[in-house]
Amino acid sequence: MKMFSGLTDAEKRQVSAFGCTTAQMREAVEESLTFRFSGPIMYAMSMMSDAQEEIARGLDEDARQTLNRAKWIVSTYLQKEAF
Repeated sequence: MKMFSGLTDAEKRQVSAFGCTTAQMREAVEESLTFRFSGPIMYAMSMMSDAQEEIARGLDEDARQTLNRAKWIVSTYLQKEAF
């Protein structure tokens, strides 16, 4: 598959789960105005709303990846604050 060419096995798994690598996701998240001004919780909630819309439109694979990205944001940016 062409979209996987030049990627490590770990990066291939990331693209399958998230639609991009975690490095690409971190860059996109941290450059987002929603993330900067509203924080990671609001950003993740926005993504969950996007996933609901994707489900309503029958885009189940997109919704799965969007929910995985939202979970990644919570685990990466919020889990540390819980302890």
